[in-house]
Amino acid sequence: MKLHYKPGACSMAAHITLNEIGAPFDLDKTDTETGKTESGGEFRTISPNGYVPALVTAGGDVITENPAVLQFLADQAPDTGLAPMNGTLERARLQEILNFVSSELHKAFGPFFSGTDLDLNTRVKSEASVARRIDHIERSLSDDRPYLLGETFSIADAYAFVVLNWTNFVGIDLAPWPKTRVYMERVAARPAVVKTMVTEGLVAQEQVA
Repeated sequence: MKLHYKPGACSMAAHITLNEIGAPFDLDKTDTETGKTESGGEFRTISPNGYVPALVTAGGDVITENPAVLQFLADQAPDTGLAPMNGTLERARLQEILNFVSSELHKAFGPFFSGTDLDLNTRVKSEASVARRIDHIERSLSDDRPYLLGETFSIADAYAFVVLNWTNFVGIDLAPWPKTRVYMERVAARPAVVKTMVTEGLVAQEQVA
């Protein structure tokens, strides 16, 4: 398999998942601005939508959109427990969270990555929009569960962690959400997450050695 990714972008969730399942894979860093891949290819010939992630399967098929990519990967290694069995209520709960992260939390960060400076009024509104979505995560963790689905780390946590980690880049402090802050620390300590962040250049090797 090959993952087309951009460091720190939402594709990092698929990168974490690949490291969690221990499957062999290649990485191809992609510049979504120029549409060029590190290997020299034209990314839009691989993924016409032009954004990551794009997963090329062993059979040569291309899968895009995080919820689809993450569930496909988790289903390749059912023993890892990264996704409940298809057709169960638990799987529906997983999809519920994946869709919330994709359509609500992820989208709320959009203004910060628009490529234009935010005026004060726009920034205040954008921060409030992000805060409302983090409130939902905080409520989900209100019973002190370690992960979003309960006791077991899942692909929902991989995706939520990546998006919530963007708070570090846009200057939003997680202090008002103590359960979410502790949750982020828990996920960040997972070996697969550490390995991914080092590979993508978000954490220096010496910081985790």
